[in-house]
Order: sequence, then structure tokens, then C-alpha cells
Amino acid sequence: MPTRPVYLASDVHLGGVPAERERAFLSWLEATAEVASHVVLNGDLFDFWFEYRSGVPAGYDAVLSVLRALVDGGMPVTLMGGNHDWWGGRFLREEIGVEFLQEPVVRTYAGLRTFLAHGDGLGRGDLGYRALKLVLRSRPTRFAFGLLTPALGDRVAGRVSKTEHRWGAPTTGDRTRAASLEAWAVAKLESEPDLDLVVLGHTHVPRLREVTRGRWYANAGDWVYHGSYLVLREGEPPSLLTSEG
Repeated sequence: MPTRPVYLASDVHLGGVPAERERAFLSWLEATAEVASHVVLNGDLFDFWFEYRSGVPAGYDAVLSVLRALVDGGMPVTLMGGNHDWWGGRFLREEIGVEFLQEPVVRTYAGLRTFLAHGDGLGRGDLGYRALKLVLRSRPTRFAFGLLTPALGDRVAGRVSKTEHRWGAPTTGDRTRAASLEAWAVAKLESEPDLDLVVLGHTHVPRLREVTRGRWYANAGDWVYHGSYLVLREGEPPSLLTSEG
């Protein structure tokens, strides 16, 4: 039997997208149980996630149920924290059973030595965000926000989310940011010859580029607009697909 491929998606933003996009993603996720060897969700699965002292955000029962079913069925599931859902922890790891990451990693997927990161804060620009990121992820901020009730914390997060502004096609600004991350990824491949693949998310712009023979940069895009994802098969180049074929 041939080895099943790795399925990889990012930037789903559940809770911040239209209901039909959420249903499409959940159908895709459920279907991976029959075709994948590993599911990797590379950041911003949730439009907001935080594990409060008194509970977790509401509204995610459906996806949590699917994730738990995949894990219980023997499927390895990896969640990378993104700029919207970096604040995961014990609940996702112990109650749902996924591998939850908060920093970039190097892993071998389908025989490809892969650098995996969400991508926020990488590349040129984003100086304001980088400073804000240090504050938002600091221990004092996490402690204080964790004292809020989930309902209040979710309302605060909902006021600052701008996902609804990204329901359409990528803007010029989105493509500029995507080009910056791609340049960073190319430099990463050039400086680390042992890498075969750099996978980022964050930009919402799908991209697959063979930088040099047998070495690629890939961005899975998003499920806010594109419904795109990567498939990594042993012995084959990566594939960038959409839920609509």
C-alpha cells in the first residue's frame, strides 16, 4: 500500500468567516480521515482562541469534535499557533489530543525536510506588529487576559479582528506582504541547503514555487476566500489544490 499523503491548510479563521466557508472546511477536514497520513493546520484555524482560567471560547464545538475524532481514529494532527490563535495550550493538547505548536519547527513530511511556520513577523516590514506581538504574548498580558470570562474576552477579541475585510480576493497590500514572505522563504532555502521545503501561511495568498530543482516554497493560502490546501506525497512534488478541484 502506498503511503498516504500529508494534508496541510492554514488561515481558516473559523468564527470570522461566512457559515458556508466553515461548512466547506469541516467537510474537507472530515474527508482527510480517509486519505491522509497526517493533517497540519498552519496557524489561524480559529479567528480567535485563548484558554481562559474559566474555559475556552464558544462556537467551536463542531471543529473540535472533528479534530478529536481524527485523533481518536489514529490520525496525527498538528496545529501551529498563528497571530489569531497562538494562545492555545492544555485544552487543545490534552482534551482534543492535537500537537499544538507555538514556534516554527523543522519536520520531515513525505520525505521532505520542511521548515514550518505561520509566517507572522517574518520578512521585511510589520515592525509595528512585531512590537505588539511581544506585548500580546508576554506572560503578564496572558495572565491578565486569562482572568476574563470567555464571553468578555471573546467580545474584546471580536472588536479587533479584521477578518471580515478579507472575505474577497487578495488586495495589493496582501500581495505585497506575500511577496515579502516569499523573498524571506527563498533566502531561507538559500542559506539552509538541507531544507527541501519552506511552508508559511498568514498572507492568505496561495503560492507554490520551485525555487531550485527539488526545493520549494509553499503557502497554502486560506479558507476565507480560496479554500486552498497543500498535499505532500512521498516521491512527488508538492501539490497546491482547492476544495473545488
